[in-house]
Amino acid sequence: MIITTSHVIEHLYCPRFTYYQYVASMPQYEEKNNKVLIGRSTHQHRAMRNINYLRKKIGVVKKEITPYLAAGTLRGIPDEVLTLKDGTMAPLEYKFAEYNNVVYKTYKQQLYIYAYLINKNYNKPVNHAYLIYTRSNNILVKIEIPHNYTQIIEHTLSEIHKIIEKKYYPGTTRNAEKCINCTFRNICPK
Repeated sequence: MIITTSHVIEHLYCPRFTYYQYVASMPQYEEKNNKVLIGRSTHQHRAMRNINYLRKKIGVVKKEITPYLAAGTLRGIPDEVLTLKDGTMAPLEYKFAEYNNVVYKTYKQQLYIYAYLINKNYNKPVNHAYLIYTRSNNILVKIEIPHNYTQIIEHTLSEIHKIIEKKYYPGTTRNAEKCINCTFRNICPK
């Protein structure tokens, strides 16, 4: 089964996404979520506006915009893949969010997956990644990629496969505020 970075993010947001989408085969109807639509629009705008811009302050010598990356059953499309002057590479993601001095687990794992996919597709080391928070004046935040990042990814993928293969109905997220914007909120018992 193919797993995408989007699916991993949704699973980390709430594991019931995995159940509803892949066991119950229920559509999510993302296109009705205003935040998703704004985020997509922001990504498209950035991709076209910054097409030739290289972030020289962080050592970028080359970039690719939205490359499709795959390794095994894992797939993803980072906003940018940066080649740095030290010979390493790094994913860069735009987030339609405000930076509050916290980088969420969902963002980190998304970047870890992109680091993994970059390493597998380009055979280059990935030591860090970047997030740009568009609602905080486009602040650039550097994220270190830990040495055990593949184990972190494998753990999450194992959780996803357990739900799908065993048709296991997981508990909901601990943060009830997340349920407010969930596309499954009308059918999900709290």
